[in-house]
Amino acid sequence: MEKDRHDPGDRRRGLNSSFAAGVAALVFVIIGYQSALFIHKASVLKILENKDSPDTVFVIDKALAESILKPLPQERLESMEGTVRGKPSYVVKQESRHHPSVEAVRKKAAPRSVESFRFNPNTVAVADLVRLGFTERQAMSIDNYRRKGGVFRRKSDFAKSFVVADSVYSRLEPYIDIPLIDLNRADSAAFDQLPGIGGYFAARMVEFRGRLGGSYSYKEQLMDIRRFDKEKFDALSDLITVSEDNARPYPLWTLPADSLRNHPYIGPYAARGIVLFREHNPQSSWTVEALSEAGVLEPEMAEKLSRCLIAEP
Repeated sequence: MEKDRHDPGDRRRGLNSSFAAGVAALVFVIIGYQSALFIHKASVLKILENKDSPDTVFVIDKALAESILKPLPQERLESMEGTVRGKPSYVVKQESRHHPSVEAVRKKAAPRSVESFRFNPNTVAVADLVRLGFTERQAMSIDNYRRKGGVFRRKSDFAKSFVVADSVYSRLEPYIDIPLIDLNRADSAAFDQLPGIGGYFAARMVEFRGRLGGSYSYKEQLMDIRRFDKEKFDALSDLITVSEDNARPYPLWTLPADSLRNHPYIGPYAARGIVLFREHNPQSSWTVEALSEAGVLEPEMAEKLSRCLIAEP
């Protein structure tokens, strides 16, 4: 009986042959690519080694050279010092000019000087990023991220950038300086940049600061804002600060009742009680603790108010 021309075995052999041919072609492509890279690198090295014209070498008598080259630093002179035919001399080499294409290759292949200095990744200039060791393309990538609204809130955020290699971050980490947000100086736009805040809570943070008399006394006061829970506070507590230089002492002992009532730890009832307490007690006894003992302030509110910066009577 005649064998079926579409035998599965023949098809498998055909597929195996095609696969083998494909693998061979891929190997040749890889070898060709690697060869091209090798040739390119060799060409670059050749350009670096070759000279369009020989450098000029000057051999100067040491005594004469010291009088001519005296303005040069001593360490520079010592590096040039040598002996020619048994006589102390200075050997000075002056490089000749080369073709612009050769100079371009040399400039590209020359090792870049890398600096380390304190910087804020949110504001550092592109040119300074290059000084820090990034390529121009990497520096532009970081700048584009910032232009699109990206913010580096913590050092670790900068480390997560895909253009920041682990080795580069390890070198720069001690120099990264991201200022904390001062609760008494920041506006709602700055608060909006904090994680988990957004426009609503940013506005509430500014409003609550006004009710406190214009400044926060300690960071934990944020949790006295309605719906501002501990979880939200813990997510940003390491990003904020309260500078004493920008804190305003609350004029507890001079404000009238209609102003005192706006304070979140006082309210209308305690505001009237504070005014009465001031009228019927000597100034030497005006303390938050005394207000609490007199029943003017509830213990919880007295504890919070005692932590606030209060102006002297």
